[in-house]
This record gives sequence, structure tokens and C-alpha cells, in this order.
Amino acid sequence: MTVITIGLLIAGLVLLVVGAEALVRGASRLAAALGIAPLVIGLTIVAFGTSSPELAVSISSTVGGSPDIAVGNVVGSNIFNILFILGLSALITPLIVAQQLVRLDVPIMIGVSVLVLLAGLNGAIERWEGALLFTGILAYTGFLIWQSRRETKAIKDEYAQEYAAKDARSPRTLVINSLLAVAGLALLVLGSRWFVDGATQIARAFGVSELIIGLTLVAAGTSLPEVATSVIAALRGERDIAVGNVVGSNLFNLLAVLGLTAVVAPDGGLRVSPGMLDIDIPFMIAVAVACLPIFFTGHVIARWEAAIFLAYYVAYTVFLFLTATNHDSLALFQTFMLWFVAPLTLVTLVLAVVRELRSRTPQTTS
Repeated sequence: MTVITIGLLIAGLVLLVVGAEALVRGASRLAAALGIAPLVIGLTIVAFGTSSPELAVSISSTVGGSPDIAVGNVVGSNIFNILFILGLSALITPLIVAQQLVRLDVPIMIGVSVLVLLAGLNGAIERWEGALLFTGILAYTGFLIWQSRRETKAIKDEYAQEYAAKDARSPRTLVINSLLAVAGLALLVLGSRWFVDGATQIARAFGVSELIIGLTLVAAGTSLPEVATSVIAALRGERDIAVGNVVGSNLFNLLAVLGLTAVVAPDGGLRVSPGMLDIDIPFMIAVAVACLPIFFTGHVIARWEAAIFLAYYVAYTVFLFLTATNHDSLALFQTFMLWFVAPLTLVTLVLAVVRELRSRTPQTTS
């Protein structure tokens, strides 16, 4: 490993972040000028824009012969998005969760996660399965836009006034925002190539598997735009965008990133390793399922729930490190997490849900 390799990795990461920021800023302003709801902006424009590094990296790594990085990038990013990004954002300020997320978007995210597991059981996501996944993101996006366009004109004008500049609909501003989005996309393509090359060389130099690199370094690196977007949105009080960005990004990763990557994979499909099927994808599904009771309890992600999210991400990272190094304490760590931490977390969430249901039940007076 040389200084050039490290420089390539850092330069690629910088281009990914800058490109995603340009793409998100231009695209979100265009959407807001059209009067699209902030939750829909978070679920689509912002989420897809911040997930564009994952798309660029996964396609580049697959075409370059590193499918483990491609799949690990998506699965690791989805785990990182929920546990770390939502945890950090809600730790800063409790996040209000829209009812639509609980009733529609999170159940879809859980269902698609299970679908990806089923598709990969034969060792690969085949091209026709990838095409089916990508069709899903088109249908999902179309539904959200159709739903948003049904809002009244007064609400649309309110969105445009709050989230876009006053002259956002002028031809000059529309052209500038369009060019900003295109420039961001170009930076993403270049940055992804540099980042994947650097990460792959570092993995080989240290003898670490490309799967572990994809689940950690690449996943966290490509998720930096989501970190910045959700944290800034939380600080500004734009909580619909903060939460919608994470859920929308996860759906985009599963449907668009995995779908397109499987379609363009040179071997007729995207290879999925046995370790991914046994541990990482099931954990991703468990994390998605855990969102429902947490989102359900008062439709708020409280700080104590955020702390649980962050603690689980630390535990998952420790597990990956122990696995990669074949550490002697791996068995003890697994036993502790499986028989103590997981049951304790489950009991805590069940009690919170029961408390919430009781608070919603009308009290009868004798």
C-alpha cells in the first residue's frame, strides 16, 4: 500500500461527498419548486441523491470484478443508515416520524429486504431479478409523486416557499439547479472509481476480505452524504427529510442499486457470498423490523431509542472485526449478544409498544 493508494481513496471519498451534495441541492430545489411535499423529497430526491455514491461504487466494483464490495456496500450502508445515522440524528434531537412511514414505507423496506434474501439464496441475484427490483423503485417513486401531486395548491405553494428559493421557478434558476445536479452526478462517477480502486488495494494489502471492506469502510464512506443530510435536516427542524432520507435511501439501495448492479454484472448476475446470506442480510432485515416498534411508539424516535441504535452499530462493527481477525473472544461475544443483549432489547421494545397502546386506549370511568 502506498501514499498514492491512500490519496486515491481520500480523493474519491471527497468527490463522492461533494458530488452528492451538488446533486441533492440541485435536485431538491427543482422538486420543491414543483411543490412536492418535504417527506416525498426526503424519500425520493434527497434519498436517491445521497444514495448515488452507493450506486456508482457498486456498479464500478461489480464491473471491476469485486462483487463482494458491491453487495457489502449496499447491506452495510442500509445497516449504517438506520443504526448510525438515525441514531445520531435522534440523539441530537428526537425525530418525529410521519404516519406514512409506519404504515407504508417501512413495511415496504422490510418486504424488499426479505425479497433480496430470497433472491440471493441460490448464490446470486440474477439479471431478471435485478430488473424486477429496479422496476420496483420506478413504481414506488411514481406512486409517491402521484400521491404528492394530489395535495392542494395551497400546500404545494407552502412547500415551494419553505424549501426553495423565491425565484426557484425562474428559467435561470431552473437551469442552474439542473446543471448543479448534472455536475454532481459526474463527480460521483469519477469519485466512485477512485474510491473503489483505493479501497480494494487497501483490503488486499492488509489481507482483509473485500466483503468486510464493503460492509464497513466502503459502506460508511458512501453513506457520508446521508449522515450530513440527515444531521443537518434534524438540526434545522426538517425532521420529515431527516427520517425520510434514511428510509428512502435504504429502499433505493435495495431496489435500484442492487437491481442495476445485478443487471450489468458481467457474469449474468450479482454473486452473493454465503456469509452475507447467513449473517449480514438477516441482520439488515432485523434492523429494518426493529424500526416498526420504535417508530410506532408515539411516532417519535426518542433519545434512548437512538442510543440503542448506536450501541447496536458499535456491536455489529465489533463483531465484523472479531470475525475478520478470527479472535478468540468471538464465541463469547456472540453468546453475550444472542442470549442477553438481544432478549433485553426485545423486552424493552415490547414494553414500550404495550405502554403506547395503553395510552391510546380510551379510559372508561365508572
